Amino acid sequence: MNYYSTNGQAPIATLEKAVVKGLAEDKGLYMPERIKTLPQDFFDNIENLSFQEIAYRVADAFFGEDVPADDLKKIVYDTLAFDCPCVKVTDSIYSLELFHGPTLAFKDVGARFMARLLQYFLKKELKESGTPDVKKSQVNVLVATSGDTGSAVANGFLGVEGIHVYVLYPKGKVSPIQECQFTTLGQNITAVEVDGVFDDCQALVKNAFIDADLNVHMKLTSANSINVARFLPQAFYYFYAYAQMKKRGLAEQLVVCVPSGNFGNICSALFGKKMGLPIKRFIAANNANDIFFKYLQTGKYEPMPSVQTIANAMDVGDPSNFARVYALYGKSHEAICSDISGATYSDEQIADTIKEVKAETGYVCDPHGACGYRALKEGLKDGEVGVFLETAHPAKFKSTVDSILNDDIEIPVKLQAFMKGTKQSVPMSKNFVDFKQFLMGE
Repeated sequence: MNYYSTNGQAPIATLEKAVVKGLAEDKGLYMPERIKTLPQDFFDNIENLSFQEIAYRVADAFFGEDVPADDLKKIVYDTLAFDCPCVKVTDSIYSLELFHGPTLAFKDVGARFMARLLQYFLKKELKESGTPDVKKSQVNVLVATSGDTGSAVANGFLGVEGIHVYVLYPKGKVSPIQECQFTTLGQNITAVEVDGVFDDCQALVKNAFIDADLNVHMKLTSANSINVARFLPQAFYYFYAYAQMKKRGLAEQLVVCVPSGNFGNICSALFGKKMGLPIKRFIAANNANDIFFKYLQTGKYEPMPSVQTIANAMDVGDPSNFARVYALYGKSHEAICSDISGATYSDEQIADTIKEVKAETGYVCDPHGACGYRALKEGLKDGEVGVFLETAHPAKFKSTVDSILNDDIEIPVKLQAFMKGTKQSVPMSKNFVDFKQFLMGE
């Protein structure tokens, strides 16, 4: 499978180049040239397959031409060493719980898959070059995070030989527990604390990829959802959610609501729909950063500086993956609106929803999942059943959720382990010159 750039000015790339480089030479995002439709018999029997079996069939459609079957199967099965269950919240609304992985966030799926695929290509390159020197071929992963991406990527790549990870995060704008998950690891993980917002972190990463000096000095790639190996595997759990709902007899009028920040997650869902996944429609739920919501209303995409909210992982003012959604639908506003509607909520509305869901159902949402639940409750039509993504465990936002519910939610053992470490990070301005100087000295 070859990959083209959304900006249309870069050479066609192989999967290996798209994964190792992350961003195309023209600053565009890589897109597969073809999207394979999965056969009907797959959907006819999908409810009888395991999560891993479903994911392998989806992965084969994207990556099977470039990675041998046995290697791809191992990558998929190693990635999905945990479940992503659909849990009933009300008679018509279910939560797809994506927080059962190592860092209790949905990004564990994409991060773990990318780590394994990148390691596969690195070993392949070393074998073909005939050199055992891993250090000379080291891949340096740059990742900007507004919360969960950093922890998922850091833990997905922790201890992987030949790969070093730099996690850039906005100072004072991620939860303390999230921060612990990538600043206490050491080994091949370096945390960089940027004096700015998430968009500043993302700009530093993008500028690094196109800087000639840096790219001569070191081999760089990204583990943000701009990387095809990060966002495409997220399609796995949409197919699995459909299978679970089909087994319940509730898949005929299925609506999926995705809390959306950088739009890699919903983009992977839309790829699934193009592959034949019979989900009726999607809702993109935003916090106060409502750039995509306004695009749906007006047809104009107008990025703005991000604003800080209690759903911090969605605090993105210029979603990178909008370019992929735009390309996927032939740059047609009408076509995009035919599959996706939008919703946007203030901090007050998010907090009210968390309280309401807990009081009425006993279920505890994190702030992002609360956006998804509310959009379904307000937007479901007669006969429809909705699934929203609970993208992270509510304990990752403990102080926020505790204050809203006047409660003391329990911190899972997995999270407690991260909190025992010592924080180590490199302070950094949002000036690219400073970041480049730091990397050149590494």
